[in-house]
Amino acid sequence: MTKKNKIIYWGATLWLGLGMTATGIVQLMQIKEEAQMMQHLGYPLYFLILLGVCKILGVIAILIPKSPLLKEWAYAGFFFAMSGAVFSHLYSGDSPKELFGPVLLIVLTVISWYFRPADRKVMV
Repeated sequence: MTKKNKIIYWGATLWLGLGMTATGIVQLMQIKEEAQMMQHLGYPLYFLILLGVCKILGVIAILIPKSPLLKEWAYAGFFFAMSGAVFSHLYSGDSPKELFGPVLLIVLTVISWYFRPADRKVMV
């Protein structure tokens, strides 16, 4: 892995981890604005806890050494959760600014996944 690729990987991965951890904590705390957004999107409030726990566990899975299969699942989970967020905001008629966070996290997920080192990939 080149130095450039390593910098890209760790930059994207750390920002992804920070974003997912921050939103996961906010969801676990069920902050008023987050609860209102969840209701606006048509989801039950208990969904906040599920998303929060999954995001934090996903960050742990991506950052720990080894366990490449677990990392693949975490990346897939992040991609699907954020794709679902984008779709939910579009379906609810939200403004484009509501899409910025989920789209940024999708981009970081894809960059981190693409540039991950060989020891973090599932070898078939």
